[in-house]
Amino acid sequence: MKLIKFLLLILVPISYCLMPSFVYAEGEFKTEISVHYNIQETGIARVENTITLENVFSDIYATSYTLTLDNIKPLNVSATQNKSNLPVTTKEDGEKMMIVVNFPDALVGKGKSRVFNVGYDDPGIAVRTGEVWEVSIPRVSQDASFATQKFYFSIPFSFGKEAYLSPNPLKREIVGGQRIYYFDKEAVAKTGITAGFGEFQVFSFNLIYHLENPLVKTAAVDIAIPPDTPLQKIYYEELSPAPENVQVDKDGNWLATYLLKPRERVDINTKGFVQIFAGPRVFPLPNDSVLAQNLEPKDFWPTTDPEIISLAKRYKTPKEIYDFVTGTLTYNFERAKPNVVRLGAVEALNEPKNAICMEFTDLFIAIARAAGIPAREIEGFAYTENPQIQPLSLVSDVLHSWPEYWDPAQKTWISIDPTWGKTTGGVDFFNKLDLRHFAFVIHGQDSQKPYPPGSYKLGPTPQKDVFVNFGRLPEKRIPSLEITYKLSKFIPFMSQKISVTVKNNGVSAFSNPSANVFFDGKLVETKASPILPPYAGYSFDIFIPLSFLGTKTPHQISIQAQDANVDIQTSKNEVIISNLALIFTVAILIMAFILLKFRAHEKI
Repeated sequence: MKLIKFLLLILVPISYCLMPSFVYAEGEFKTEISVHYNIQETGIARVENTITLENVFSDIYATSYTLTLDNIKPLNVSATQNKSNLPVTTKEDGEKMMIVVNFPDALVGKGKSRVFNVGYDDPGIAVRTGEVWEVSIPRVSQDASFATQKFYFSIPFSFGKEAYLSPNPLKREIVGGQRIYYFDKEAVAKTGITAGFGEFQVFSFNLIYHLENPLVKTAAVDIAIPPDTPLQKIYYEELSPAPENVQVDKDGNWLATYLLKPRERVDINTKGFVQIFAGPRVFPLPNDSVLAQNLEPKDFWPTTDPEIISLAKRYKTPKEIYDFVTGTLTYNFERAKPNVVRLGAVEALNEPKNAICMEFTDLFIAIARAAGIPAREIEGFAYTENPQIQPLSLVSDVLHSWPEYWDPAQKTWISIDPTWGKTTGGVDFFNKLDLRHFAFVIHGQDSQKPYPPGSYKLGPTPQKDVFVNFGRLPEKRIPSLEITYKLSKFIPFMSQKISVTVKNNGVSAFSNPSANVFFDGKLVETKASPILPPYAGYSFDIFIPLSFLGTKTPHQISIQAQDANVDIQTSKNEVIISNLALIFTVAILIMAFILLKFRAHEKI
């Protein structure tokens, strides 16, 4: 009787492990695998591994199959074949979990195929962070023994729209209330799958600024508070004490002005929420002058350096520059610490293995500007689970920087992150930024100023001043405008002036907060400001027409700005009375003159 060989197969781990495993008896079976990550409403993923074993030899068959998982604790493990349950056992070996499937029947013969399924629940595939469901499917090792490897995941509609996804899937489908994404083994083996679903993310923030006036006279001090951008909207719960005003600079920074008395020290407390969007929203456009200034050389962005010029001639598109930067620079985790010396673009090329986020950003901006692409730096907070970076932002206020470039087709600034593109092993941070980047300041006109929150410190042992956590949108989100005015004193026969101030007392900014001026219900003038941040105001003057008998002078002037409205009663009656008084006086004088003339004539 012929002896039938048997063997035990071990599947290449589909896990968080980045190292390949060994496959035994390679070549004795033709193996195909299809892995479906079926993510439920609860976020738990049911991982279904559909495996096909085809005998290559007539005298070799499999009696069992072992699926080895690294750093995964599978729940509700099961195995089926033709809808019938198969005996399955699990055993642990350190960080490895082995699922052993036993086959009760012998499948003998060359070309014979066995199709079976191994399933388990994994609660770590999808996690809700704030307002976003984030899907993270680890990369898997490519193994030559597999004839084919297919991977796909499905998510319910309730998770929201796709915010970002890397790498690009081979195919997208919508089936039965689910979105399904298909990938090939090369893409999954290279970077794994990273995706986010939801319209926006929300972070809460608490920022503290320490200010001091060392002068013997009152001085104005500006601080940069987080602004609105095409990708984020700010809601302020507190800015205490309140600033004198908030102005918007050419880059779009919000600069809050404080008047400090001589030798005065003050702490500014800022609390609020930021809503980060999956894609650019409608936002005021920069003018040509601002875009031109974002092509100029600056400290750390030497666009006239010969090496930078040479690179700009070779890499002419934002994607080419991004790929060059991520392919050239290596992140040095040892340098990611407070008070690190910024190298700039040229030194980054000289020390390519000594880069941190600043060098990735500086090099991209310098080459982009030299290539005629407006580019600028964003400095802010970026949430990460990377244990080598996260403690710095949580303890030492070490922030993150990333570049933006101007896209003339979309007419918006596009944020990218070559640093994370490098440190994540190739996750795509060019085509779609995730919802974890919170901008504090924008550097375009200057490569260093304004300084971001966390930089305004006093004393030899500065404390932590930047606190950012996942949050929910506040209930109060609608801004409110207040209109105040001062009417000049009425002086007969002189025009009056109304000095008007429109101020935003609300939690968020107004875009194009126009103030309409009405004379007796008729619109005569519109005053506008491109954007009005919280605590900001703008002023203008209204001159009341001076006319004979008040024919052109309105009885009432109304000023309307959004939901704010004021009615101002003019001095039209006084104008009429003063005009009549003048007429009466002139008439008396004329009559008196005539009477005097008449009497003088009688005496003659």
